[in-house]
Amino acid sequence: MADLNLMAVFARVVEAGSFSEAARRMGSSRSAVSKAVAKLEKSLGAHLLNRTTRYLSLTEIGAAVAEHCSRILDEATEAEKLVGSLNSEARGVLRVSASVAFGTLHVAPALAQFLPRHPELKIDLSITDRWVNLAEEGYDVAIHVTGDPQPNLVARPLAPVRRKLCATPDYFRRKGIPQTPADLVAHNCLDYTRSGEPGRWRFTGPEGEIAVPVNGPLHVDDDEALSQAVLGGLGVGLLPTFIIGKDLQNGNLQAVLSEYIPVERYVYAMYLPTRHLPSKVRVFIDFMISHIGEEPYWDR
Repeated sequence: MADLNLMAVFARVVEAGSFSEAARRMGSSRSAVSKAVAKLEKSLGAHLLNRTTRYLSLTEIGAAVAEHCSRILDEATEAEKLVGSLNSEARGVLRVSASVAFGTLHVAPALAQFLPRHPELKIDLSITDRWVNLAEEGYDVAIHVTGDPQPNLVARPLAPVRRKLCATPDYFRRKGIPQTPADLVAHNCLDYTRSGEPGRWRFTGPEGEIAVPVNGPLHVDDDEALSQAVLGGLGVGLLPTFIIGKDLQNGNLQAVLSEYIPVERYVYAMYLPTRHLPSKVRVFIDFMISHIGEEPYWDR
């Protein structure tokens, strides 16, 4: 294989149109540049340039080689830029949109650890369940719970969303512990109306998917509000562990039928596709992945 450095010199000569100009741009001498091209020709076994006292012109083979050498030089330049980008300190303003429950419980508290590590960086955090348009609204990152990330965005999974069917131990003492999803007909089932199918809960068991009609005194469109009603002893709810993890760990809530509930959604950090990811975006997402852990801290 020909020396890549010689190819780069040849690309510079073609770009500059002369040995002298190429040497000037490269901070080298005309003779060194000429010798490098001659060495490349010898290595390839082909005549690349027609030389006169005043002009240079490409041979047919030289034109073909020049195209490839130019592309190699461009890629090398991009690689240098990439390294510089990755090594540079995160700075400026990072605009983040995060869904209400996850943003409030897990993103905002984590910033107390993240921001001191990056003193040149500031964060503009928007807590909303609305799907923002990153390109039109100027956001760098959107953090959402979904089973279907938007195809026009790069989506990095932060954590699986595990839902638990749970109630207070006192509620189960009064009403009994359901042994199968069908037993839920005898329970106060507090319904999350954003699930897509109000009044019907779906489970996956040994015989496949089971759809169970449920009934209860409360229908609510917010997971955190639902968790408070469940903690108050009102009934049974299907809740994500990133909201109720601590309550399960300390015994305030008791989970049942966990083997019937599959993981269907993830928390994703999403951003616009780009050839060079800005340092501020990269370090933030890498931090969130590390902070949450391979097994999310709320599920340990």
